[in-house]
Amino acid sequence: MRAFSDEELERYSRHILLQDVGIEGQEKIMDASVLIIGAGGLGSPIALYLAAAGVGRIGLVDGDVVDLSNLQRQVIHTTAEIGTPKVLSAKRKIEAINPHVHVETYQRMVDASNIVELVSKYDFIIDGTDNFSAKFLINDACVLAKKPYSHGGILRFGGQTMTIAPHESACYACVFDAPPPANAVPTCSSAGILGAVAGMLGTIQATEALKYITGVGELLHNKLLSFDAKTMQFRTINLAKNPACRVCGGTGITHVRDYEAVVCEMKR
Repeated sequence: MRAFSDEELERYSRHILLQDVGIEGQEKIMDASVLIIGAGGLGSPIALYLAAAGVGRIGLVDGDVVDLSNLQRQVIHTTAEIGTPKVLSAKRKIEAINPHVHVETYQRMVDASNIVELVSKYDFIIDGTDNFSAKFLINDACVLAKKPYSHGGILRFGGQTMTIAPHESACYACVFDAPPPANAVPTCSSAGILGAVAGMLGTIQATEALKYITGVGELLHNKLLSFDAKTMQFRTINLAKNPACRVCGGTGITHVRDYEAVVCEMKR
């Protein structure tokens, strides 16, 4: 068992007090690694809470820089950091919250050439992206590498999430099959997003990661959790693994491929 310092015992005391977590659970958290793909609206609260929890190694993947329009919801970034790569901005906050966390940054967008290698290095993957092509690619890579991951999506006043155990529970493609055609579904940049909704869903995804790491509670396997912030109504839809799924059904996939980017034009 890890020898906790007095500082660590105090820092994580509220976890250690939890009967279902305790010293052993906190040790699991500190020995774990999580890859967060996307350092924006979802990635911000996810990174902050996982850092505070003491996840030992956090990977951040994002090829974008901080923009003024990000600051309404991407709470890990500041006005002074406009123009700064998001992964570097986020790394600074993580290290300020918890210097014990080792942060690895990847200033790039995920694609078929790098996704499998990236997910293979971590225990749990979190999808904090904002486009369908990336979401389907992440699902394919995690299924192929047999890596558990959390899917998340937000738009306007709503959010949805599910946790995937590859080859055991329904994967993203079991439920949605393929990306929608161009302009069929709006994006946050074209339809808007209430900033706090990103925080609501991001904290749920961070919680799922910590539950997976510690083995506490029931994960959102074969379940799609969605909510409408306008009414504060939450709904859980039961799902089933599709034996004929093109990604995880039958013999499954043997490689990953890039999906065509789905564009929704901004309406002015």
